[in-house]
Amino acid sequence: MAAISSTLLEIAFILYLIAIFLFSGSIRDKRSKSLQMSKWTKLAIATTIIGFASQLGYFITRWIASGHAPVSNLYEFTTAFGMMMVLAFIILFFIYKVAILGLFTLPIVILIIAYGSMFPTDISPLIPSLQSHWLYIHVTTAALGQAILSISAIAGIIHLVAVVDQKKQTKKTFWLEVIMYVLIVTIGFITITSVFKGIGYEAEFNWIDKNDQEVVMTYHLPALVGPNDGVLLTDGKFEPILELPAIIAASKLNTVIWATLVGSILYGLLRLIFRKRISALIHPLTKNVNLDLVDEIGYRSVAIGFPVFTLGALIFAMIWAQIAWTRFWGWDPKEVWALITWLFYAAYLHLRLSKGWHGEKSAWLAVIGFAIIMFNLIFVNLVIAGLHSYA
Repeated sequence: MAAISSTLLEIAFILYLIAIFLFSGSIRDKRSKSLQMSKWTKLAIATTIIGFASQLGYFITRWIASGHAPVSNLYEFTTAFGMMMVLAFIILFFIYKVAILGLFTLPIVILIIAYGSMFPTDISPLIPSLQSHWLYIHVTTAALGQAILSISAIAGIIHLVAVVDQKKQTKKTFWLEVIMYVLIVTIGFITITSVFKGIGYEAEFNWIDKNDQEVVMTYHLPALVGPNDGVLLTDGKFEPILELPAIIAASKLNTVIWATLVGSILYGLLRLIFRKRISALIHPLTKNVNLDLVDEIGYRSVAIGFPVFTLGALIFAMIWAQIAWTRFWGWDPKEVWALITWLFYAAYLHLRLSKGWHGEKSAWLAVIGFAIIMFNLIFVNLVIAGLHSYA
Protein backbone atom coordinates (compact mmCIF):
# COMPACT_ATOMS: atom_id res chain seq x y z
CA MET A 1 0.00 0.00 0.00
CA ALA A 2 2.88 2.39 0.80
CA ALA A 3 4.37 1.76 -2.66
CA ILE A 4 1.02 2.52 -4.31
CA SER A 5 0.79 5.71 -2.26
CA SER A 6 4.21 6.93 -3.44
CA THR A 7 3.39 6.09 -7.06
CA LEU A 8 0.14 8.07 -6.91
CA LEU A 9 2.01 11.11 -5.59
CA GLU A 10 4.56 10.83 -8.41
CA ILE A 11 1.73 10.62 -10.97
CA ALA A 12 0.13 13.74 -9.47
CA PHE A 13 3.48 15.54 -9.66
CA ILE A 14 3.84 14.70 -13.36
CA LEU A 15 0.24 15.69 -14.15
CA TYR A 16 0.74 19.06 -12.46
CA LEU A 17 3.81 19.62 -14.66
CA ILE A 18 1.74 18.83 -17.77
CA ALA A 19 -1.03 21.15 -16.53
CA ILE A 20 1.47 24.01 -16.23
CA PHE A 21 2.39 23.56 -19.90
CA LEU A 22 -1.29 23.51 -20.85
CA PHE A 23 -2.10 26.60 -18.79
CA SER A 24 0.78 28.43 -20.49
CA GLY A 25 -0.81 27.45 -23.83
CA SER A 26 -4.13 28.86 -22.66
CA ILE A 27 -2.46 32.19 -21.80
CA ARG A 28 -1.07 32.43 -25.35
CA ASP A 29 -4.39 31.43 -26.94
CA LYS A 30 -6.27 34.56 -28.01
CA ARG A 31 -9.61 32.85 -27.40
CA SER A 32 -8.74 32.57 -23.71
CA LYS A 33 -9.52 36.29 -23.39
CA SER A 34 -13.17 35.58 -24.12
CA LEU A 35 -15.68 34.38 -21.53
CA GLN A 36 -15.62 30.86 -22.98
CA MET A 37 -12.76 28.56 -21.98
CA SER A 38 -10.32 27.66 -24.74
CA LYS A 39 -9.32 24.10 -25.60
CA TRP A 40 -6.00 24.63 -23.79
CA THR A 41 -7.77 25.79 -20.64
CA LYS A 42 -10.18 22.85 -20.64
CA LEU A 43 -7.31 20.39 -21.03
CA ALA A 44 -5.31 22.18 -18.32
CA ILE A 45 -8.06 22.13 -15.70
CA ALA A 46 -8.99 18.53 -16.56
CA THR A 47 -5.36 17.48 -16.10
CA THR A 48 -5.20 19.37 -12.81
CA ILE A 49 -8.33 17.63 -11.53
CA ILE A 50 -6.93 14.20 -12.47
CA GLY A 51 -3.67 15.14 -10.72
CA PHE A 52 -5.60 16.19 -7.64
CA ALA A 53 -7.55 12.89 -7.69
CA SER A 54 -4.23 11.03 -7.87
CA GLN A 55 -2.81 13.00 -4.95
CA LEU A 56 -5.99 12.43 -2.97
CA GLY A 57 -5.49 8.70 -3.70
CA TYR A 58 -1.96 9.05 -2.29
CA PHE A 59 -3.39 10.67 0.86
CA ILE A 60 -6.04 7.95 1.36
CA THR A 61 -3.74 4.98 0.66
CA ARG A 62 -1.03 6.36 2.96
CA TRP A 63 -3.68 6.83 5.65
CA ILE A 64 -4.71 3.17 5.23
CA ALA A 65 -1.08 1.99 5.24
CA SER A 66 -0.10 4.00 8.34
CA GLY A 67 -3.35 3.69 10.25
CA HIS A 68 -3.42 7.42 10.97
CA ALA A 69 -3.95 10.69 9.11
CA PRO A 70 -0.79 11.34 7.02
CA VAL A 71 -0.03 14.74 8.53
CA SER A 72 2.26 13.70 11.38
CA ASN A 73 5.62 14.87 9.99
CA LEU A 74 6.95 17.46 7.55
CA TYR A 75 6.78 15.15 4.51
CA GLU A 76 3.16 14.24 5.16
CA PHE A 77 2.01 17.70 6.20
CA THR A 78 3.74 19.49 3.33
CA THR A 79 2.37 17.16 0.65
CA ALA A 80 -1.11 17.45 2.20
CA PHE A 81 -0.74 21.23 2.23
CA GLY A 82 0.14 21.18 -1.48
CA MET A 83 -2.88 18.98 -2.21
CA MET A 84 -5.19 21.40 -0.42
CA MET A 85 -3.74 24.31 -2.39
CA VAL A 86 -4.73 22.50 -5.59
CA LEU A 87 -8.23 21.91 -4.19
CA ALA A 88 -8.57 25.61 -3.31
CA PHE A 89 -7.36 26.58 -6.79
CA ILE A 90 -9.81 24.23 -8.54
CA ILE A 91 -12.77 25.65 -6.61
CA LEU A 92 -11.72 29.24 -7.31
CA PHE A 93 -11.05 28.46 -10.97
CA PHE A 94 -14.60 27.28 -11.55
CA ILE A 95 -15.89 30.43 -9.87
CA TYR A 96 -13.69 32.93 -11.74
CA LYS A 97 -12.35 31.05 -14.84
CA VAL A 98 -8.89 32.70 -14.58
CA ALA A 99 -6.33 30.48 -16.32
CA ILE A 100 -3.27 32.45 -15.21
CA LEU A 101 -4.08 31.51 -11.60
CA GLY A 102 -3.26 27.91 -12.52
CA LEU A 103 -0.06 28.94 -14.29
CA PHE A 104 1.21 30.56 -11.08
CA THR A 105 -0.36 28.18 -8.52
CA LEU A 106 0.85 24.83 -9.85
CA PRO A 107 4.60 25.67 -9.97
CA ILE A 108 4.40 26.69 -6.30
CA VAL A 109 2.49 23.48 -5.48
CA ILE A 110 5.17 21.46 -7.26
CA LEU A 111 7.88 23.23 -5.26
CA ILE A 112 5.98 22.53 -2.02
CA ILE A 113 5.57 18.82 -2.85
CA ALA A 114 9.20 18.51 -3.93
CA TYR A 115 10.31 20.34 -0.78
CA GLY A 116 8.32 17.92 1.40
CA SER A 117 9.71 14.92 -0.46
CA MET A 118 13.23 15.82 0.67
CA PHE A 119 12.34 14.78 4.23
CA PRO A 120 12.13 11.14 5.43
CA THR A 121 9.18 9.45 3.68
CA ASP A 122 9.03 6.24 5.69
CA ILE A 123 5.84 5.45 7.56
CA SER A 124 6.55 5.40 11.29
CA PRO A 125 4.32 4.88 14.37
CA LEU A 126 2.84 7.98 15.96
CA ILE A 127 4.55 9.31 19.04
CA PRO A 128 2.23 9.17 22.11
CA SER A 129 1.33 12.88 22.05
CA LEU A 130 -0.02 12.55 18.49
CA GLN A 131 -2.15 9.45 19.11
CA SER A 132 -5.47 11.24 19.04
CA HIS A 133 -8.34 11.83 16.62
CA TRP A 134 -7.56 15.53 17.06
CA LEU A 135 -4.51 14.95 14.84
CA TYR A 136 -6.56 14.91 11.66
CA ILE A 137 -9.21 17.32 12.97
CA HIS A 138 -6.73 20.04 13.96
CA VAL A 139 -3.92 19.57 11.43
CA THR A 140 -5.97 18.99 8.28
CA THR A 141 -8.26 21.93 9.03
CA ALA A 142 -5.28 24.20 9.75
CA ALA A 143 -3.58 23.06 6.53
CA LEU A 144 -6.75 23.69 4.51
CA GLY A 145 -7.08 27.19 5.98
CA GLN A 146 -3.44 27.97 5.17
CA ALA A 147 -3.84 26.59 1.64
CA ILE A 148 -6.85 28.82 0.90
CA LEU A 149 -5.02 31.83 2.36
CA SER A 150 -2.03 31.00 0.15
CA ILE A 151 -4.11 31.39 -3.01
CA SER A 152 -4.56 35.04 -2.06
CA ALA A 153 -0.77 35.44 -2.17
CA ILE A 154 -0.59 33.83 -5.61
CA ALA A 155 -3.25 36.26 -6.83
CA GLY A 156 -1.19 39.01 -5.18
CA ILE A 157 1.98 37.94 -7.00
CA ILE A 158 0.12 37.97 -10.33
CA HIS A 159 -1.18 41.46 -9.54
CA LEU A 160 2.27 42.77 -8.57
CA VAL A 161 4.07 41.23 -11.55
CA ALA A 162 1.49 42.93 -13.78
CA VAL A 163 1.58 46.41 -12.22
CA VAL A 164 5.11 46.94 -10.87
CA ASP A 165 7.18 48.92 -13.39
CA GLN A 166 10.19 46.78 -14.27
CA LYS A 167 11.92 49.52 -16.29
CA LYS A 168 13.45 51.15 -13.21
CA GLN A 169 14.88 49.98 -9.89
CA THR A 170 12.56 50.81 -6.99
CA LYS A 171 11.62 49.38 -3.59
CA LYS A 172 8.72 47.60 -5.27
CA THR A 173 10.93 45.87 -7.84
CA PHE A 174 13.39 44.95 -5.08
CA TRP A 175 10.80 43.27 -2.85
CA LEU A 176 9.08 41.58 -5.77
CA GLU A 177 12.45 40.17 -6.77
CA VAL A 178 12.99 38.97 -3.19
CA ILE A 179 9.87 36.81 -3.64
CA MET A 180 11.35 35.30 -6.80
CA TYR A 181 14.67 34.76 -5.01
CA VAL A 182 12.97 32.82 -2.19
CA LEU A 183 11.27 30.55 -4.73
CA ILE A 184 14.64 29.85 -6.36
CA VAL A 185 16.20 29.15 -2.94
CA THR A 186 13.52 26.46 -2.54
CA ILE A 187 14.73 24.96 -5.83
CA GLY A 188 18.26 25.16 -4.41
CA PHE A 189 17.13 23.21 -1.33
CA ILE A 190 15.59 20.49 -3.51
CA THR A 191 18.69 20.31 -5.69
CA ILE A 192 21.33 20.06 -2.95
CA THR A 193 19.26 17.68 -0.84
CA SER A 194 18.64 15.42 -3.84
CA VAL A 195 22.36 15.30 -4.67
CA PHE A 196 23.51 14.29 -1.17
CA LYS A 197 20.52 11.99 -0.73
CA GLY A 198 21.57 10.25 -3.96
CA ILE A 199 25.10 9.62 -2.70
CA GLY A 200 23.82 8.52 0.73
CA TYR A 201 25.65 11.16 2.77
CA GLU A 202 25.20 10.74 6.52
CA ALA A 203 27.15 12.02 9.52
CA GLU A 204 26.27 11.47 13.19
CA PHE A 205 27.08 13.72 16.14
CA ASN A 206 26.81 13.21 19.87
CA TRP A 207 25.48 16.42 21.39
CA ILE A 208 23.88 17.88 24.53
CA ASP A 209 20.26 19.01 24.08
CA LYS A 210 18.45 21.80 25.96
CA ASN A 211 17.52 19.31 28.72
CA ASP A 212 21.25 18.51 29.25
CA GLN A 213 20.72 15.03 27.81
CA GLU A 214 23.28 13.39 25.52
CA VAL A 215 21.63 12.41 22.22
CA VAL A 216 22.61 11.63 18.63
CA MET A 217 21.93 14.00 15.73
CA THR A 218 22.18 12.89 12.10
CA TYR A 219 23.24 15.19 9.27
CA HIS A 220 22.39 14.47 5.62
CA LEU A 221 24.43 17.43 4.33
CA PRO A 222 28.02 18.37 5.24
CA ALA A 223 27.96 20.16 8.60
CA LEU A 224 28.68 23.87 8.22
CA VAL A 225 27.19 24.44 11.68
CA GLY A 226 27.30 21.86 14.47
CA PRO A 227 25.12 21.00 17.50
CA ASN A 228 25.74 22.09 21.08
CA ASP A 229 28.89 20.37 22.44
CA GLY A 230 28.81 18.19 19.34
CA VAL A 231 31.27 15.35 18.75
CA LEU A 232 31.49 13.88 15.24
CA LEU A 233 31.03 10.09 15.38
CA THR A 234 31.31 9.30 11.65
CA ASP A 235 34.85 9.09 10.28
CA GLY A 236 35.81 11.06 7.19
CA LYS A 237 32.92 13.53 7.31
CA PHE A 238 33.01 17.32 7.33
CA GLU A 239 33.74 19.00 10.67
CA PRO A 240 31.43 21.97 11.45
CA ILE A 241 32.79 25.51 11.27
CA LEU A 242 30.52 26.87 14.02
CA GLU A 243 28.80 25.37 17.08
CA LEU A 244 25.21 26.40 17.87
CA PRO A 245 23.32 26.58 21.20
CA ALA A 246 20.98 23.72 22.15
CA ILE A 247 17.80 25.70 21.43
CA ILE A 248 18.68 25.66 17.70
CA ALA A 249 18.09 22.47 15.68
CA ALA A 250 21.57 22.56 14.15
CA SER A 251 21.15 19.91 11.43
CA LYS A 252 18.02 21.63 10.15
CA LEU A 253 19.57 25.09 10.21
CA ASN A 254 22.51 23.56 8.35
CA THR A 255 20.05 22.50 5.64
CA VAL A 256 18.63 26.05 5.46
CA ILE A 257 22.17 27.46 5.04
CA TRP A 258 22.98 24.99 2.25
CA ALA A 259 19.68 25.77 0.49
CA THR A 260 20.41 29.51 0.68
CA LEU A 261 23.93 29.08 -0.70
CA VAL A 262 22.89 26.87 -3.61
CA GLY A 263 19.77 28.93 -4.31
CA SER A 264 21.83 32.14 -4.39
CA ILE A 265 24.23 30.61 -6.90
CA LEU A 266 21.31 29.41 -9.04
CA TYR A 267 19.65 32.83 -8.86
CA GLY A 268 22.92 34.51 -9.90
CA LEU A 269 23.29 32.18 -12.88
CA LEU A 270 19.73 32.91 -14.04
CA ARG A 271 20.36 36.65 -13.80
CA LEU A 272 23.55 36.26 -15.85
CA ILE A 273 21.86 34.13 -18.51
CA PHE A 274 18.72 36.26 -19.00
CA ARG A 275 20.30 39.60 -18.01
CA LYS A 276 17.13 40.79 -16.29
CA ARG A 277 15.22 40.35 -13.05
CA ILE A 278 13.17 37.15 -12.75
CA SER A 279 10.01 39.20 -12.15
CA ALA A 280 10.72 41.11 -15.38
CA LEU A 281 11.21 37.80 -17.18
CA ILE A 282 7.71 36.56 -16.30
CA HIS A 283 6.02 39.97 -16.67
CA PRO A 284 4.78 39.28 -20.25
CA LEU A 285 2.63 36.42 -18.92
CA THR A 286 0.47 38.94 -17.06
CA LYS A 287 -0.03 41.35 -19.98
CA ASN A 288 -3.76 40.66 -20.38
CA VAL A 289 -4.66 40.09 -16.73
CA ASN A 290 -7.93 41.53 -15.41
CA LEU A 291 -6.55 43.22 -12.29
CA ASP A 292 -9.94 43.80 -10.67
CA LEU A 293 -10.77 40.10 -11.00
CA VAL A 294 -7.40 39.03 -9.60
CA ASP A 295 -7.87 41.45 -6.70
CA GLU A 296 -11.30 39.94 -6.04
CA ILE A 297 -9.80 36.42 -5.99
CA GLY A 298 -7.20 37.55 -3.46
CA TYR A 299 -9.81 39.02 -1.15
CA ARG A 300 -12.22 36.07 -1.42
CA SER A 301 -9.40 33.65 -0.63
CA VAL A 302 -8.72 35.43 2.65
CA ALA A 303 -12.44 35.82 3.43
CA ILE A 304 -12.90 32.04 3.06
CA GLY A 305 -9.54 30.89 4.43
CA PHE A 306 -9.48 33.05 7.55
CA PRO A 307 -12.41 31.39 9.37
CA VAL A 308 -11.18 27.93 8.34
CA PHE A 309 -7.70 28.74 9.68
CA THR A 310 -9.22 30.17 12.88
CA LEU A 311 -11.14 26.96 13.44
CA GLY A 312 -8.24 24.60 12.74
CA ALA A 313 -5.13 26.44 13.91
CA LEU A 314 -6.58 28.12 16.99
CA ILE A 315 -9.86 26.65 18.28
CA PHE A 316 -9.19 22.96 17.52
CA ALA A 317 -5.54 23.44 18.52
CA MET A 318 -6.48 24.83 21.93
CA ILE A 319 -8.94 22.01 22.58
CA TRP A 320 -6.28 19.40 21.76
CA ALA A 321 -3.65 21.29 23.81
CA GLN A 322 -5.97 21.15 26.82
CA ILE A 323 -6.41 17.39 26.36
CA ALA A 324 -2.74 16.62 25.68
CA TRP A 325 -0.91 19.16 27.85
CA THR A 326 -3.68 20.28 30.30
CA ARG A 327 -3.52 23.88 29.14
CA PHE A 328 -5.23 25.78 26.32
CA TRP A 329 -2.26 27.95 25.44
CA GLY A 330 1.50 27.96 25.82
CA TRP A 331 4.29 29.99 24.29
CA ASP A 332 5.58 27.19 22.06
CA PRO A 333 7.05 28.72 18.85
CA LYS A 334 4.46 27.04 16.62
CA GLU A 335 1.59 28.36 18.72
CA VAL A 336 3.05 31.86 18.74
CA TRP A 337 3.43 31.95 14.96
CA ALA A 338 -0.05 30.55 14.45
CA LEU A 339 -1.34 33.49 16.52
CA ILE A 340 0.84 35.94 14.53
CA THR A 341 -0.59 34.53 11.30
CA TRP A 342 -4.15 34.91 12.61
CA LEU A 343 -3.55 38.49 13.77
CA PHE A 344 -2.01 39.42 10.43
CA TYR A 345 -4.95 38.19 8.37
CA ALA A 346 -7.37 39.81 10.83
CA ALA A 347 -5.51 43.08 10.15
CA TYR A 348 -5.69 42.38 6.40
CA LEU A 349 -9.47 42.07 6.53
CA HIS A 350 -9.74 45.18 8.70
CA LEU A 351 -7.63 47.26 6.32
CA ARG A 352 -9.42 45.88 3.30
CA LEU A 353 -12.92 46.53 4.59
CA SER A 354 -12.52 49.70 6.63
CA LYS A 355 -9.57 51.49 5.02
CA GLY A 356 -10.21 50.54 1.40
CA TRP A 357 -6.88 48.80 0.85
CA HIS A 358 -7.65 47.33 -2.56
CA GLY A 359 -5.43 46.58 -5.53
CA GLU A 360 -1.67 46.82 -5.09
CA LYS A 361 -1.71 47.46 -1.31
CA SER A 362 -3.92 44.41 -0.79
CA ALA A 363 -1.61 42.33 -3.03
CA TRP A 364 1.46 43.24 -0.94
CA LEU A 365 -0.38 42.30 2.25
CA ALA A 366 -1.38 38.92 0.79
CA VAL A 367 2.25 38.19 -0.16
CA ILE A 368 3.47 39.16 3.32
CA GLY A 369 0.85 36.80 4.79
CA PHE A 370 2.16 33.93 2.67
CA ALA A 371 5.70 34.75 3.82
CA ILE A 372 4.51 34.37 7.43
CA ILE A 373 2.90 31.00 6.59
CA MET A 374 6.11 29.80 4.91
CA PHE A 375 8.24 31.05 7.82
CA ASN A 376 6.05 28.99 10.14
CA LEU A 377 6.24 25.94 7.88
CA ILE A 378 9.95 26.07 7.15
CA PHE A 379 11.95 28.09 9.69
CA VAL A 380 9.91 27.37 12.82
CA ASN A 381 9.72 23.66 11.97
CA LEU A 382 13.34 23.30 10.92
CA VAL A 383 15.29 25.61 13.17
CA ILE A 384 13.46 26.41 16.42
CA ALA A 385 13.07 23.43 18.73
CA GLY A 386 9.63 23.16 20.35
CA LEU A 387 6.74 20.86 21.23
CA HIS A 388 5.66 20.80 17.55
CA SER A 389 9.09 19.75 16.20
CA TYR A 390 8.01 16.45 14.68
CA ALA A 391 9.92 16.85 11.39
